[in-house]
Amino acid sequence: MENPRLSRIYQRLQKFLRDPGELFLVESIETQTLLVCKEGAVVERYDASTSRFGNGIRENSFKTPLGIHRIKGKIGSGAPAGRIFKERIDTGINWDYRSIDINLILTRILRLEGIEEGINRGAGVDSYERCIYIHGTNREDLVGAPLSHGCLVLRNQDIVRLFEIASEGMLVYIDPPP
Repeated sequence: MENPRLSRIYQRLQKFLRDPGELFLVESIETQTLLVCKEGAVVERYDASTSRFGNGIRENSFKTPLGIHRIKGKIGSGAPAGRIFKERIDTGINWDYRSIDINLILTRILRLEGIEEGINRGAGVDSYERCIYIHGTNREDLVGAPLSHGCLVLRNQDIVRLFEIASEGMLVYIDPPP
């Protein structure tokens, strides 16, 4: 992501930041990359997949919602890499590293809450009600290309690292393609 674009995103987020030096995340749908940023500069970068159905705001669309979100919940602390979650519940089952028929929710979950009324918050468009997450996957071979049903998907080692530095309330901006 070029610096002028990132600077514009940072300016847009500043009114929501508790501290100007606070970390925030930017998901580039165009490059399928999740950036960890501080004061408008990239400090870490991860390959990250968005929806294979494109971007959109409607519930039941299976599309990745755009705009400003915040991390509302962190789920899976201490679970081993590859742990399977269903409906945000740790199943106690680890992925067998063979089955790839469906995109599983693995390892850690960062649950997102939209903060823009009518865009990603409110009736019919609410990212929290749609259960939009950042999570690990069993399809690590496809991370970096559209893959999910609306969530942001990382490799398992990357979601573990991100989970360590992410905090509840951290801003997440999902940047639309040009």
